[in-house]
Amino acid sequence: MIMFRKYILLGSLFSALAMSAQTDISWEVTMQSTNSTGDYTPLWLNANKHGLSSLEKNNGYLMAGITKPMESDSVRRWSYGYGASLVGAYNFTSPIVVQEAYVEGRWLKGVLTLGSKEWAMELKNDTLSSGSQTFGINARPVPQLRIALPDYWTFAGGWLGIKGHISYGMTSDDGWQKDFTNKQSRYTENALYHSKAGYLRIGNVEKSRLTVELGIEMASLFGGTSYRKRVDGELVGVKNGTGLSSFWHAFTGGGSDVGETTYQNVEGDMLGSWVARVNYDAPTWNLGVYADHYFEDHSSMFLLDYDGYGNGAEWNVRKDNRYLFYGLKDIMLGAELTLKNCPWMRKVVVEYLYTKHQSGPVYHDHTENIPDHIGGCDNYYNHGIYTGWQHWGQVIGNPLYMSPLYNTDGTIQVKNNRFVAWHGGVCGSVSKAIDYRLLATYQKGWGTYGNMYPAPRRNVSLLAEACYNLPKSGWQFVAALGMDKGGLLGDNYGLQLTVSKKGVFK
Repeated sequence: MIMFRKYILLGSLFSALAMSAQTDISWEVTMQSTNSTGDYTPLWLNANKHGLSSLEKNNGYLMAGITKPMESDSVRRWSYGYGASLVGAYNFTSPIVVQEAYVEGRWLKGVLTLGSKEWAMELKNDTLSSGSQTFGINARPVPQLRIALPDYWTFAGGWLGIKGHISYGMTSDDGWQKDFTNKQSRYTENALYHSKAGYLRIGNVEKSRLTVELGIEMASLFGGTSYRKRVDGELVGVKNGTGLSSFWHAFTGGGSDVGETTYQNVEGDMLGSWVARVNYDAPTWNLGVYADHYFEDHSSMFLLDYDGYGNGAEWNVRKDNRYLFYGLKDIMLGAELTLKNCPWMRKVVVEYLYTKHQSGPVYHDHTENIPDHIGGCDNYYNHGIYTGWQHWGQVIGNPLYMSPLYNTDGTIQVKNNRFVAWHGGVCGSVSKAIDYRLLATYQKGWGTYGNMYPAPRRNVSLLAEACYNLPKSGWQFVAALGMDKGGLLGDNYGLQLTVSKKGVFK
């Protein structure tokens, strides 16, 4: 109780702001406590919470937030909204967390957002899925300027629809990186962030039972100052590009990093996913089948590389029309079944992930003696200059890639990115007031190509959650049990209790 007394003022602050605001302002106060045995908080008590969580086995927080949704002005050609949530935390990466702080405006179908906001996943279920491989819900939001078509803009009589977004921002975990590494291993200051995505829907949702969604999600970390060790062990900072050309290269996937000469890839840490989903909507059920193919470079993005360089003096000259093909092995496959007339089992999700291939175990840049170029060892979520696809120690994508927060040696890297996993989730209601959610995951990991485990490590992670809702009063009570067992995450058992109160200022 002593911990929470100093955070009561946070709720008072938000209440004072909202009491003088408009009538469509909603507010929420949430208190959560997690207690575990073992080394860490179990995976599904920690993961996919937009970074509002902790691996420390005993942790908690008090959050107060206000929101004005744009949907309250949906009849107008324009609307605006904003939101803010402030957190006082115990045993988190930071004692005070600004989880969300944003303003946004809509004109017709376009939306412009400035600030930190939690974004839902596309084509996957936020509650039951293990998470998207590029734009997941596992890490703290990145402050950014984002322009988007958040909902499908339809044409051709409603049979075609498009949506997507483009954003630029800056990561906010500089202080955490310095503390975590103790400035003894690689870290980056003021890294810039870019993301973009585009989705195409084929099929009229009002006239056809079958629809198909295709899309690409891409992101880049660039700019800032990267601190890397020299051969003598000294940590040296290298200032990366931040000019207009760097912003353009982040968008197009071009350019090169500072210091690259003969062998050039692209500027910054570029990554993304090809995604797809097929939906069939029947009168009493709905089935969605989806795929997510992750890539870190051209070899995994297009599954081919140019391999037609000459010999001898022409070793760096493109001579022949020859390409090296990489098989499509790494993929996430999933299915989501919705039972419309079965409240006790409303949704079921099953997923399979395979990430072992990574364009193969060999990486070789063409040389005068060996002209072949082989672009393997993609090393998902890691990068040689930047600290990889993470924010505040949590991977931004799928949490089955082991987040850097698990590392005990002060290095910011994903140490298990080659794995095979099966994941399942079920949710429903046992009564009008009580909902439940169950998650189960089996994972077998091999580490990374550069640091393979002596033997594969296995892990089972489970979650059982019950939620008691009092919608008229706005109260919600959640109790969750989590478990990890195995060689990847260790043996962890935990209980998480959450109490929240929501309302609307009138």
